[in-house]
Amino acid sequence: MSAAKRLTSLDAFRGFTIAAMVLVNNPGDWSHLYSQLAHAHWHGWTFTDWIFPFFLFIGGVSMSLSLGRLAAAGADKPALLTKLATRAVMIFLIGLTLNLFPDFNFSNVRIPGVLQRIALCTLLAAPLVVYCGWRAQLAAIGVLLALYSVLMLLVPVPGIGAGVLEPGRDMGAYLDRMLLGGHLWKQSVIWDPEGLLSTMPALCTQLIGVLTGRWLSSSRPRVEQTVWLLLSGLALLWAGAMLDVVLMPINKALWTPSFVLFTGGWALLLFGVFYWLLDANPHRRWRAIATHWSTPLLIYGMNALFIFAFSSLIAKMLMPYGPVVSAMLATLDVAPELRSLLYALLFDAAMFMVAWVMWRKKWFVKV
Repeated sequence: MSAAKRLTSLDAFRGFTIAAMVLVNNPGDWSHLYSQLAHAHWHGWTFTDWIFPFFLFIGGVSMSLSLGRLAAAGADKPALLTKLATRAVMIFLIGLTLNLFPDFNFSNVRIPGVLQRIALCTLLAAPLVVYCGWRAQLAAIGVLLALYSVLMLLVPVPGIGAGVLEPGRDMGAYLDRMLLGGHLWKQSVIWDPEGLLSTMPALCTQLIGVLTGRWLSSSRPRVEQTVWLLLSGLALLWAGAMLDVVLMPINKALWTPSFVLFTGGWALLLFGVFYWLLDANPHRRWRAIATHWSTPLLIYGMNALFIFAFSSLIAKMLMPYGPVVSAMLATLDVAPELRSLLYALLFDAAMFMVAWVMWRKKWFVKV
């Protein structure tokens, strides 16, 4: 398969992920949520905990298919890194601006965030994509996860001790307070789910995507590629479940090694299904049918970054009207959780309409 050809499955998977993110980020009532539409309280996982790792996985696949191809073709590697660094800075600044809006109070603005972590992972992954082969990339995952485990389990936190994986008491939270004190997640103040140290294993999630992109760039038949995507996904799920028991629990806030492997497994499995349906199925008629039905996801996926930023801005602008929304939802004679979900679905539909208009007018926002 030519790496230069755009993968329909990757665009559709990206669209699925942004639609899921908009859904879980915008409920009608945060106090009434179906359990799978909220993050796990601490240890454990829900559907919502898949979404961020999926974005990093997708970013890794995209980097591997684009940068890897250009580097192999003899492109100027320092120029490629400069381009990626510029893109990472832009993404970071967009995320920081979203955190500043609407008050623009720099004295206590939250510095970490979802886009900020994506930017850092992009910046750190770029040299590994441009200069390293798959063996070095795989070794980097192993080294980073091992180092993170040592820091979290064996290095004592002053006044607390080593290996304490409780909110705000782990090594990552301690470093965040030292380096970013006053600029952390306002809901916790003493720790941040996108903190500095846990960016290390988050990078591993992106590198799993990078390795996936390398596999898709190979000359192996697409059916064989799909089989190995699915088998690799099952293997990572098993490995993540084992590490959950013997090393550190599955935990998104800490981005533990078990979380890396477990969510990486789910990413491979779901993307493998998309890849089979939209790119690898040898029956053209069935591929055409699948592509037709996936069009809404493709539309969403073409402007994913813009929709994420725009939906975040709209959600913040609607916050003062929360009591009005709650009163309107209360008129529906259904369970509170269902009312909250209906609002989220309507919000998602509104964002899809924005994406559809942009798609119709061929407005594609790239950073």
